Amino acid sequence: MTIIIIMNKIKHLKLNCLAIAFFAFSVNAVFAQIARRAETLKSPDGKLLISFNFSDLKHVSYAFTAYGKTLIGPSALGLDSLNQIGFIQASHRSVNTVWKPIWGKRTIVPDQFNEITIDLKAYKIVARAYNNGFAIKYQLPAGSRRSRDLTQFNFSGDYTAWFYNGELHNIGPEKLTEVDGKRLPVMTVKADDHDYMAIHEADLEQGEPLILESKKGSKNFTIASKANAAWRVVMYGRTPGELVDSHMIELLSPPPAKNIDFSWVKPGVAVWDWRINGAKVDNFEYKMSLPSWKRMVDFAAQSSMRYLMLDADWYGPEFAEGSDPVKGGKVAQVHEIITYAKTKGIGIWLYINDVGGRKYPIEQTLKQYSDWGAAGIKYGFMIGDPEDKNIRTRLITELCAKYHLLCDFHDGPVHPYGQMRTWPNALTREYGPAQLDAHRVVAPKTFVTEVFVNMLAGPIDMNNGLADLTQAGRVDEPSPVPSTLVGEAARTLIMFSGVTVIPDIPENYKKHPEILEFYASEKMPWRESKTISGVIGEYISMARQSADGTWLVGAATNEEPRDLEIPLSFLSKGNYRATVIQDSKDSDYRTHKEGYTSKELNVTSGTKVRVKLAPGGGACIILKKTN
Repeated sequence: MTIIIIMNKIKHLKLNCLAIAFFAFSVNAVFAQIARRAETLKSPDGKLLISFNFSDLKHVSYAFTAYGKTLIGPSALGLDSLNQIGFIQASHRSVNTVWKPIWGKRTIVPDQFNEITIDLKAYKIVARAYNNGFAIKYQLPAGSRRSRDLTQFNFSGDYTAWFYNGELHNIGPEKLTEVDGKRLPVMTVKADDHDYMAIHEADLEQGEPLILESKKGSKNFTIASKANAAWRVVMYGRTPGELVDSHMIELLSPPPAKNIDFSWVKPGVAVWDWRINGAKVDNFEYKMSLPSWKRMVDFAAQSSMRYLMLDADWYGPEFAEGSDPVKGGKVAQVHEIITYAKTKGIGIWLYINDVGGRKYPIEQTLKQYSDWGAAGIKYGFMIGDPEDKNIRTRLITELCAKYHLLCDFHDGPVHPYGQMRTWPNALTREYGPAQLDAHRVVAPKTFVTEVFVNMLAGPIDMNNGLADLTQAGRVDEPSPVPSTLVGEAARTLIMFSGVTVIPDIPENYKKHPEILEFYASEKMPWRESKTISGVIGEYISMARQSADGTWLVGAATNEEPRDLEIPLSFLSKGNYRATVIQDSKDSDYRTHKEGYTSKELNVTSGTKVRVKLAPGGGACIILKKTN
């Protein structure tokens, strides 16, 4: 009997142990499942970390750490009304390749990132980590409708920010807790002297462009625009110049379709007929007509420039519904200048207003321009809300690609978001205050702010490059421009654009041969680009290598005079001849605008060139290798 009782106790003990073991296994399995609901994503170099938490599937979040410092704290992710979610799996992949753009800041762009896809059943969160930032987007099953975008940017400190502000000076510097209301991207953020970020979007196929919002006293920014399928992008740099040199926005956009040939796309410098109108020289008065166009074409050909851009009213008053964009006004003269320009190797751009673009069939109009032999179009004053504008901009860009036409969108366009990769014919757009029209609201500080804000979105047409800064005698806006002659030249190099449109008459450029040589040396596509130094709102210095191997440097400052040291470490080994052009001692954007000095130096990659920048001025350097 005793033996049976003992055996029964042993039996029950075994069963209890098995039950405890099974319970422990179940608990561990639950904790393991919860643990799997926290994922991390690192940049290829390991310096940046994005952590995801979706253990509570109703509140998915992320956080961003750079070089061990948390810059964005736990921030919401997801889409509202799609809360019937459940974790399925998380998958990882890595990419290490290169992008060779037809044109851009450089000829070879590393495309290296780590990616995670978190499948939440109702939708997927896809995130990519680059060495200079990260991006997040949502993928929905076919047929699903997007709801409100819950993505937040909950910054860890009361950082300083600047924002795009249409055709006005940028908003900022502004503390995050001072922001009260909606703001437009690009949003550039300084966390400290070694941590900079920029918030934007990439690959906006459809939907409303990004709008950010915050409440006074908060450091958390939400998305006020309707949800779309674009990437939410956080660019990162140790300096503001690293943001300028980034390619994240383009890399997040798809490459061009393989069946479309873009070998005909040629970036370059263009002369322009809009600002010459009314200028008088040598008993000749410039007008927007054939005799003046021929003079401009001859000058472009002599100066190694690529295009002449014809602006408004060539087919009749641009806002008149009766102005036919293929039959009206000076169409016969346009035919003649296109034919004449071809004999000189110069392409002609044609302006079209949105009135004529809508009143007449747009595809037939663009095909006609292509048949005439035009090189591109400048499209102005597009109507509609930002979502409508995006749809129409994409339509026109694609039609232009079909008919081998380049594109320049002006007058409040949709912000760039990487189109130049998918559609390389999208060379530029007026994303900000072009100084010739907006001199009432811009100042020298505007330029050295927008290069760190607006220009992060993509290529921009600002129409810098005047030679007569008084604009005396012009029919339209005959008012002084807030810059110096050298500052104007430097700005054309610094401002990234697929077509650099300079606005003055040939005779004014010919007065300044060193400055003219600088413009003539801007041969695109660029082989390489590098922001040498800069402080947001204060100054910037930039180096770009032309298609023929010549290096060019441009520096620009705000209202303060400045001494800069330009290290030439970007040069390859060997000896170079440097032409250094800088403001004269008495130069000032408010008074003596056109004074400058020029000198020649023998330099190497170890040389540091010192330049003096006048208030509102700049400096230019041409570097040619010697035998």
